[in-house]
Amino acid sequence: MIISTKRGTPQEELQKIISEFESQGLEVTLIRGTDYNVFGLVGDTTKINEKVVAANPWVDSVTRVSAPYKKANRLFHEADTIVDVNGIKIGGNEPLVIIGGPCSVEGDESTMKIAQAVKAAGGCMLRGGAYKPRTSPYAFQGLGTEGILAMVKAREATGLPIVSELMSEDKIDEFEEYVDVVQIGARNMQNFQLLKAVGKMKKPVLLKRGLANTIEEWIMSAEYIMAGGNENVIFCERGIRTFEKYTRNTLDLSVVPIIKQKTHLPIIIDPSHATGDWRLVESMSRAAVAAGADGLIIEVHTDPEHAWSDGAQTLKPDKFRETIDQCRQIAQVLGRGVRQPLD
Repeated sequence: MIISTKRGTPQEELQKIISEFESQGLEVTLIRGTDYNVFGLVGDTTKINEKVVAANPWVDSVTRVSAPYKKANRLFHEADTIVDVNGIKIGGNEPLVIIGGPCSVEGDESTMKIAQAVKAAGGCMLRGGAYKPRTSPYAFQGLGTEGILAMVKAREATGLPIVSELMSEDKIDEFEEYVDVVQIGARNMQNFQLLKAVGKMKKPVLLKRGLANTIEEWIMSAEYIMAGGNENVIFCERGIRTFEKYTRNTLDLSVVPIIKQKTHLPIIIDPSHATGDWRLVESMSRAAVAAGADGLIIEVHTDPEHAWSDGAQTLKPDKFRETIDQCRQIAQVLGRGVRQPLD
């Protein structure tokens, strides 16, 4: 961090600034100029609020040289983090991981049928919403624990690890016991109390980008989780809200190389929520793989016309299989391939 003071700043004020930062364990270098004095701060500056520093009447400007996140920052962790989910590895140069399943879990029979179809098509993990954040309070809110247990039965039959969204701290024990990957949805990306609690969990976390959040805000949310002790974080881009009406959201594929440049964490893409249209999912999946994504999470249902939620963006099993086959060809060109389901 670099701080410059205004012309004519008294020596005693300069010393106050130096003492304040040194008391926080930072190394302070003062460069004296004819008109300005410049401080260089070296150390952990993540706890320094630039606005508080700038409120000092003698401070002219405050500039961060490095990003405010440390644990997620590739500068401090050069090697790619590979997240292991029951033997399925995500990140680095590992084969792509394709996750499939319904938007909402609809019961034992439906979930089992979809899980079997997902595995047969080549998917290696099962997604499903048991607790559903809905814009309308009158919309279906999910089956809750009943939905989680339906996914557990499907896992027992197919071997597919399960991914489901956690919405509140009171369900953490349930998710620790039953769920393999804990999803934090877009609406909870900046629910900081929930992020802190998830940071104490031992399960990998799939962190979706918020509806209108910057990449830095997204990374800082991952930092919350990692600062709590859980460093198994997977980013998930699901599109952001823009003025465009032809798609549900706007899929920002530029985040793939940016996340890989700025952090060491894996990133997967959700083309279903990004587009809101099953006819666009296949092409956006191919584009995500070409951009270097570590995987995809796609909504799949055997009867999307009668799905309890988001049927319009959901693939049927045959289309899901076709999408995986096409993604596999692209991944092979990039030297990666696609992960096969575990037996």
